[in-house]
Amino acid sequence: MTPPELTRPFPRSRVGEGATFVVDANPAERAALAARMGLPEIHHLVCTFELGRAQGAVVPAAGSLVARVTQACVISLDPFETDIAEDFTVRFVPAGTESDELDLDAVDEIPYEGDMLDLGEATAEQLALALDPFPRRPGAALPGHESDGDAGAFEVLRKLRQRG
Repeated sequence: MTPPELTRPFPRSRVGEGATFVVDANPAERAALAARMGLPEIHHLVCTFELGRAQGAVVPAAGSLVARVTQACVISLDPFETDIAEDFTVRFVPAGTESDELDLDAVDEIPYEGDMLDLGEATAEQLALALDPFPRRPGAALPGHESDGDAGAFEVLRKLRQRG
């Protein structure tokens, strides 16, 4: 198993009544994460965790992620920079106790081993969730799409077929 590119172990036993922890990825960590996520570059990545009072083995957390990344436009393939700012809520749970239920509105669960919460890997996961899966450079549009107005997808296909 490949070790995580960004790791910040935090002992669950230190959470107590709550704790604040900031993950600020260094240049080498950002480069390794960029490679993992298929990004040309991660310029800046900081995530703040507000760890709540442990509820048995479960640790609730609220977080705030701020990043600046370079992505490749899905239309032009040109690289462009974009800012990401996301607030999130997660629960750290012992590995193997994650819920099997598929509920898109449920709080995300992040498993941990032993007594260590890995806030670095949690940061990487939140960044991956915050990335646009189909990034578009501002102003990028499909060829001929600007003139099609509100035409539906089938109308656009019909016009393309007539051209060919």
